[in-house]
Amino acid sequence: MQVGIDMGSLTGGQPARLDIEELLATRLLVQGNSGSGKSHLLRRLLEQSAQWVQQVIIDPEGDFVTLSEKYGHLVVEGERSEGELAGIASRIRRHRVSCVLSLEGLDVEQQMRAAAVFLNAMFDADHEFWYPVLVVVDEAQLFAPAVGGDVSEDARKMSLGAMTNLMCRGRKRGLAGVIATQRLAKLAKNVAAEASNFLMGRTFLDIDMARAADLLGMDRRQAEMFRDLQRGNFVGLGPALSRRPLPIAIGAVETQARSSSPKLMPMPETVEDVEDLIFTPDPEELTRPLTRRARPAPRPTTDILAELSRATPLQDQPIARSGGEAASSGLSAEEREERVSAVLSEILADPDSGYRTDAALYQDFLVRLRMRRVSGSPMPLGEFRRRVAIARSGVDAETAAGEAWATALRLSAQVSEDLQGVFLMLAVAAIRAEPCPSDARIARAYGTHSARRARRLLGYFEEQDLIIVHADHSGKRIVGIPELQAETAPGAADAPDEDAGGAEAAE
Repeated sequence: MQVGIDMGSLTGGQPARLDIEELLATRLLVQGNSGSGKSHLLRRLLEQSAQWVQQVIIDPEGDFVTLSEKYGHLVVEGERSEGELAGIASRIRRHRVSCVLSLEGLDVEQQMRAAAVFLNAMFDADHEFWYPVLVVVDEAQLFAPAVGGDVSEDARKMSLGAMTNLMCRGRKRGLAGVIATQRLAKLAKNVAAEASNFLMGRTFLDIDMARAADLLGMDRRQAEMFRDLQRGNFVGLGPALSRRPLPIAIGAVETQARSSSPKLMPMPETVEDVEDLIFTPDPEELTRPLTRRARPAPRPTTDILAELSRATPLQDQPIARSGGEAASSGLSAEEREERVSAVLSEILADPDSGYRTDAALYQDFLVRLRMRRVSGSPMPLGEFRRRVAIARSGVDAETAAGEAWATALRLSAQVSEDLQGVFLMLAVAAIRAEPCPSDARIARAYGTHSARRARRLLGYFEEQDLIIVHADHSGKRIVGIPELQAETAPGAADAPDEDAGGAEAAE
């Protein structure tokens, strides 16, 4: 089926048509300086094609979340664990839901990692779910930089690899990349080169104008025209647009971004006693604590050299595990394990610990270990996550010693790390025949306040054939685990989470 959407008008007033089916096969690159109308162009494209194709928008500034109000796009906040983002991306492909991945509020490296995890999960979807998806990446130079910047090399490679997969290998998997950038010179060439359709807007730097002219097959002397383009005007070329470069004025849109370009506003009227207004503090300012971080004095070089000379060379103190670590710190293996367990218990005793990321908890864990003088190789992050999941399950020593618990641990390995704590909590309740945990209790174990998300987790476990959910004659929920041959006692799904304290009950 051939579907042409209206992107605006050509010079003579004729409609500028973009062939969506051809775009899915050939991809699109949009370039223009800040204020040239790139976001307006992308919004027009998304609005016009929303009824025809599934859409996924990687949105670093949160500008496109307003699409959800009119077109029903699901807004996915980027402040989630990598496992959760990967699971959401996989289900989005499976159920063909259009969404906006909002990365607003994250620093650049966190944005790169979140986008990479999301794109890779969509790319790795099973063959039966390779439905066509329009993947729009705004500010693509952030996710596919031409050169390394202030971010770590690991994050850069991860993000660049995901963008390369999208543009180079995504077509066979139904993924059609639409990337927009302020500067072509900052965008990795192997990513930009895979696009066959181009929309070039206003730009001023010679290097960007020259690259734009080359991509459009224009004489370099014609590159000067890109300086004169008005906001919202682009030069288009490609099999989905036109076989020769054509000027296109992008049409109007029905939704607006939450942020907009600054507009001039009249200055306020002259205020009397302006000096008193500015120099007299408010009463609240006097009660607000003033905290300043004192800059530490630099250590003398002689002290640093003396400390280095006293250190034991690495080859004379090899890294050891378990008993070897304990011996190097003067602690027995039992004492070291007691201190590690105590630190872990302290962290998880905090009511807010369930809503902190594993990475933040892990950093807190390492700092507390150093404060307790527990030296040696730290616990790996994977093992830490596993122990946190077990601790949050509420298992006691008697239950942990049984065969049923060993089976539960084996079954938990079938789900992602962020879901293991929830599954093990259900397993403990089933083994002990305790009442089924409420939605609020399941939500807290997962690190959220959403009862609806808790119910979705139970549905996911049931889809994976790990549990069976049913109700008794009074409507209370029962969760059975076939592999354990055990099930929970009936429990009210809407019961409050008593262990979370007053704040949680108020939620």
